[in-house]
Amino acid sequence: MVLFKKADDLRHYLEQKKKQGLNVGFVPTMGALHAGHISLITTAKSISDITVCSIFVNPTQFNDPKDFEKYPSTIEQDILFLEKNKTDVLFLPSVQEIYPDGSANLEHYDLGYLETILEGKYRPGHFQGVCQVMSRLLKLVMPQHLFMGQKDYQQCMVVKKLIELINLKTIFHTCPTMREIDGLAMSSRNMRLNEEERKNAVAIYEALIYIKKNISSITIDKLIEHAKSILEKNNFRIDYVEIADAGTLQLKDAYSGKEKLVALVAAFQNQVRLIDNMIIS
Repeated sequence: MVLFKKADDLRHYLEQKKKQGLNVGFVPTMGALHAGHISLITTAKSISDITVCSIFVNPTQFNDPKDFEKYPSTIEQDILFLEKNKTDVLFLPSVQEIYPDGSANLEHYDLGYLETILEGKYRPGHFQGVCQVMSRLLKLVMPQHLFMGQKDYQQCMVVKKLIELINLKTIFHTCPTMREIDGLAMSSRNMRLNEEERKNAVAIYEALIYIKKNISSITIDKLIEHAKSILEKNNFRIDYVEIADAGTLQLKDAYSGKEKLVALVAAFQNQVRLIDNMIIS
C-alpha cells in the first residue's frame, strides 16, 4: 500500500496510473475503520484496477464541535487494517491540505429538498460540509467509481447530487449496510457506546424490522408510533423515525403497496447519535 499525505503527490501518482489505462475506485472514510469499510474496499477492488481509500475527519460537516472532538481516531490500526486487506493507496491529508485557504466562507451547494429533511433538518450545515470535502476529494482523485455505504442513505443521495452539480462522470455505488450479529449497523460511533448502551442500541434494528414486517397491515402513523416506543423503552432520545420514498426521500403518510420505501431512524444513546435505515416494500 502506498500512503500519501500531500494532494499533489497523490494527483501525480494517479495521473500516471490512468495513463497506463488503469481505472480508479475510491472509498472515502473518516477512519475508525471496521468490517463495513472493508466490505467497501473489497467491492472496490472487484471492480477497479486501483483502490484509493481516504481517511479524513472533516471538521466542516460537524454542526456540534463536541461531536467532532469526540470522533474516534484509530489511525495506526486503520493503516494495518487497510494493508491487510490489500488496499492500493491511502490518502491521509491534514485539514490544511484539504482547506489550504481555511474553512471560512466556503462554497455553497444547492441541494434542494434533501437539505431540509431528516439529517438536513437535525444537523443544519452538515450536508454542505459533506459536499465541501467530497468535491475536493473527488476532483483530486477523479475516480471512475465511488463506493459508499447504505447506512448513510441520505448522504449517499447528497453525494449523487453533488456529482451531478460538479459534472463528474464518476459512477456511484451504494453498498449494503454491514451489521453485527445482533443486527446493529456497523459504525465507527459504536465504539463510543458502553456495555449497557451497546445492548440498548440494537433496538434501532428491531424498530426497523418491525416497520418492514408490518408495512402492509398497519398505517404509517401507527408504524412510526410503535417504532418510537421500541426505541424509548431502550433509553433512546429520538431525532426522527420516518418512512420515505426510496428514490426521492419524500416523506410518506400512506403506502399504496407498490412503491419502494425506506425507513430511517436517528436517535441518541446518551451522547452517541446513531442512524440506520432499511429498504421496505
